[in-house]
Amino acid sequence: MKQTFSLDYLNSLKELLDIFPHDRFEEICKTLMSAYEMEKQIFVMGNGGSGATASHFVCDINKGCCLEFEKKFKVICLNDNIPTMLAYANDLSYDKIFVEPLKNFLQSGDVVIGISGSGNSRNVLDAVSYAKEKGARTVGLTGFDGGKLAKLADIPFVAAINDMQKVEDVHMIVVHMLMQYLCNALSGNPKCQCT
Repeated sequence: MKQTFSLDYLNSLKELLDIFPHDRFEEICKTLMSAYEMEKQIFVMGNGGSGATASHFVCDINKGCCLEFEKKFKVICLNDNIPTMLAYANDLSYDKIFVEPLKNFLQSGDVVIGISGSGNSRNVLDAVSYAKEKGARTVGLTGFDGGKLAKLADIPFVAAINDMQKVEDVHMIVVHMLMQYLCNALSGNPKCQCT
């Protein structure tokens, strides 16, 4: 029984990876490298598991990709400052927890990455919408049918399966792929191993 479950899960994940949107991944890579070259900020956010993916992404890029380089990526996770997030949620609305910090820091040409498995998280959508109004480049990592985020983001990346855990699996794979791509691009070494 247990072996059958694990095989079914992994076979389903393999099928999802077989339809991986490589063109979207390449667009995200180019967008992040452009932000690095132009010294623009990159903001990322999500709720729940997507929030954990956002935090992981920031760690991997800020430390893992450019520890050895003088020039650094400028990546900020909007769900990492818990007191600020709670203040906005308590005093305004949970829908405002990401858009309000963007009002403090966002500049034209920055990149905003929203992660929402369903693609319909109101707080992510509000932040991405604001970012577009202010001239930022927007990326949406989503799943299922893409939800509203896929229609809103400049670069939608959809893990097209009706299974939240597998959507989150693919998003985490994308984070690690981005880390290695950027590390390789900065070092000029296609075999560079990030730490």
